[in-house]
Amino acid sequence: MIQVPLLSIMCMALSVVLSIGLPVGVFIVFRWKYRAPFIPLLAGVAGFTLFALTLERGVHTIVLQSVLAQNRVFYVVYAVLMAGIFEESARFIAYHLLKKKFSGITVSAALAYGVGHGGIEAILLIGLAMINNIVASVMINTGSIETVLAGLEGATLEQATAQLTSLAAIAPAQFLIGGIERVFALGIQIALSVVVFHAVFGTKRRQWLYPLAIAVHALVDIPVVLYQVQVLKLLTTEVLIGVSCVALIAMALAIHRKLGAPLMLTRKA
Repeated sequence: MIQVPLLSIMCMALSVVLSIGLPVGVFIVFRWKYRAPFIPLLAGVAGFTLFALTLERGVHTIVLQSVLAQNRVFYVVYAVLMAGIFEESARFIAYHLLKKKFSGITVSAALAYGVGHGGIEAILLIGLAMINNIVASVMINTGSIETVLAGLEGATLEQATAQLTSLAAIAPAQFLIGGIERVFALGIQIALSVVVFHAVFGTKRRQWLYPLAIAVHALVDIPVVLYQVQVLKLLTTEVLIGVSCVALIAMALAIHRKLGAPLMLTRKA
């Protein structure tokens, strides 16, 4: 009888905390310290859901069926550009909508948007998956999974058994890496939200920050896509993502300190 190590379950639980608890905690801090508003937070959630999960994936279903998708170089360039274009366009459009409804918008709106965008990404990609893994692991270790498997047969039973066996065989650290990556990704999303904020709420001379954000986003995604095509190893990929997170936060801070920003979010009359 297979068993999922306790350490694996603990790493899953920690990833749940990092992917769900951290975004909530970060927003509470931003709310308390910078008066971060709720509306941009919800805009970030909607922006990621609509542009990344719906529109971008819709394009993928068409493009990735083509012969070109089998070319590794094409796939890498295409994947990073699509991520940059769709996600930064989500910010750009959301900010313009907020600009029409509100006046005197602070950079705290960018912080809130970044938490919403990166937070829902972390919850959907890692948080929910880890919760499912924890439930399955507990059922495996207590033997209750046998009741579920008893209702399956044929290929479905073989597939379910293989998935459960694979779950038990995964190294504990791999469950934790997913949560750590979401920490870096959240920092990146917040930083890019600040950059695009200045493209929308600054003068026309600052609009170049929008294409800059697209280019930077694409650049940051290169290690992830190279890992997907088995060019980079997991540890190397995570280190590069961590370095990118620190560099982007530093860049966003430098841009904000140089350009400045309004101080409050108030509804227009």
